[in-house]
Amino acid sequence: MRRARDVLARTQEADGSWKGDYSGPLFLGAVYVAGLYVMGRSPDAPVRDGMVAYLRARQNADGGWGLDVESPSLVFTSVLNYVAQRLMGVGADDPDLMRARAWFLPRGGPLGSASWGKFVLALLGLYDYEGLAPVPPELWLLPRALPFHPSRLWCHCRMVYLPMGWLYGRRARAKETPLLAELRRELYPQPYADVDWKAARGRVAGTDAYSPHGLGLRAVHRLLGLYERLHPKRLRARALDESLALIQGEDEATHFVCIGPINKVLDMVVWHVARPEGPEVRAHLERLTDYLQHTPEGVTFNGYNSSQLWDTAFAVQALVASGETAGARDTLERAGRFLEAQQVLEDSPDAARHHRHPSRGGWPFSTRAHGWPISDCTAEALKACLLLQPLGFNRVPEARLEGAVAFLLSLQNRDGGWATYERQRGPRWLERFNPSDVFAGIMVDPSYVECTSACVQALAAWRKARPEAPVDRAIARGARFLRRQQRPDGGWEGAWGVCFSYGTWFGVTGLVAAGAGAGDPALRRAVTFLKARQRADGSWSETIQGCRERRWVEGRSGHAVTTSWAVMSLVAAGEAGAEATRRGVAWLQATQDAQGQWPPEPLAGVFSRTCAIHYDAYLRVFPLWALALAEAPASGRLREREGSATPGSPSCPG
Repeated sequence: MRRARDVLARTQEADGSWKGDYSGPLFLGAVYVAGLYVMGRSPDAPVRDGMVAYLRARQNADGGWGLDVESPSLVFTSVLNYVAQRLMGVGADDPDLMRARAWFLPRGGPLGSASWGKFVLALLGLYDYEGLAPVPPELWLLPRALPFHPSRLWCHCRMVYLPMGWLYGRRARAKETPLLAELRRELYPQPYADVDWKAARGRVAGTDAYSPHGLGLRAVHRLLGLYERLHPKRLRARALDESLALIQGEDEATHFVCIGPINKVLDMVVWHVARPEGPEVRAHLERLTDYLQHTPEGVTFNGYNSSQLWDTAFAVQALVASGETAGARDTLERAGRFLEAQQVLEDSPDAARHHRHPSRGGWPFSTRAHGWPISDCTAEALKACLLLQPLGFNRVPEARLEGAVAFLLSLQNRDGGWATYERQRGPRWLERFNPSDVFAGIMVDPSYVECTSACVQALAAWRKARPEAPVDRAIARGARFLRRQQRPDGGWEGAWGVCFSYGTWFGVTGLVAAGAGAGDPALRRAVTFLKARQRADGSWSETIQGCRERRWVEGRSGHAVTTSWAVMSLVAAGEAGAEATRRGVAWLQATQDAQGQWPPEPLAGVFSRTCAIHYDAYLRVFPLWALALAEAPASGRLREREGSATPGSPSCPG
């Protein structure tokens, strides 16, 4: 535990945060390169060379590229990464690119790609707009009361389709170059002029069809296609103006960081088309480097500008749980300053106009500049601040802590759970109209086990510190939601981590924070679920495939992060002294190296059910936290036997 604590302290940034690698998806860098090319630009030479090296290192044996670095090949990512390398100067006769063509051409090339890939290629002039499912900007002019108004979509979804609609309405495309002409000959199994673009609209290769198009979505696409042939020019102009105003609101509220990398690049291209070399373009270019990630394999694009706040909040909880806070004084003090600096202190400008939930009091996933606070990030930051308070390291004033609680309460859904950025706005049936092909659960922002548990834990911690706080009803409603989400086998399904070990950790700790005792039937079922999945060597292991198949899928070997989640769940459920817990702890101890670290392992994060993502700090945070929580009850029992229990001993922060 001391060695693990030292590793965590050594890897703290100067600003008090933990900032790690948040890469993994393999389509983000290609979109970045394509966006720059549309603007007549290219990455700087060191970045370009690093990106090519990274793609070479991440190419699958069959010649394609997966949705993420651990996934089987998709046409979507394979075509985009092929194009990106060609745009960065790699020749068509390169052996690796020849292998890529040999893989994607029999699958139709761009014709078999998922929809986002087709759209990016249309911007480059490598795919005809007639072959796209329509994305008319006029949808933003519909009455807000309609259940399918774009403002009712999950914010990540609507912030991607907002610039897509503007660019689609303008039929924006890159200037013609000889390289683009060459690519049109390379990408398709038939001559470009012979492609039936109307037939290509609904065509998707089997590799890319995770969310198949149902009858309803196909009917909507036909209706929108008819509208696209008949739309009034004045209405299109109004819709483009409205979309541009909303894009401007997003950019200014996020200091041109944007909610994520895809809408960041698309917004930048919008401004290039609308106001070439204008101040908006310059502002976007200045923040592009926020998303770049340098790795041993080369350079890639992160899934967010960082995961700093999230990782820091967890690191604080792990360090406090590990005890000996005097030795971590400087580390915790710097972390406390970082947490204070990242709380959002104001609502986004003209929030109602731009379909934004009030932001004041919340914490974001990354940094305050990002501008989009999230329920569970706020909850974990609040928990960390409350743990730092008695140690003298919390820097967030009382009134601002109260603001964080008010923010959490404002986000609770009718079902008692919490979503991510906002209360759920759209009906769940909107997911039937998911046009992405490769993602699931992107249309609305429903309540999640993880978000709900984190919020319940934070409110319970606040109630403990302020017994008069009126949070009992919210906690009880959240606990009832968690109980309803428990599966018959005793586990909970996670949405943002891999997968049932992650969800079960949150399910258990949420119920315990709400008052469930060790004998609670839900906790007993969870214990049975975890014990049944422990490996012979004492570890636990899960893979990203389990998220896609929605069942536990065993990995080839034990994973330290998965094992840590299982151990923490068992301890929280009253099983600190159980054989399963002891074996899990023994495995964690045995696999730690002499420097205090655990060996690299498969990605533990996920989004939209299908795409794995890397949380670099997890291997430094969760094993330490698990060892600390497993040791604390044993230490307490020993002191009780000796009659020398002392206050301030390490304990579970939840």
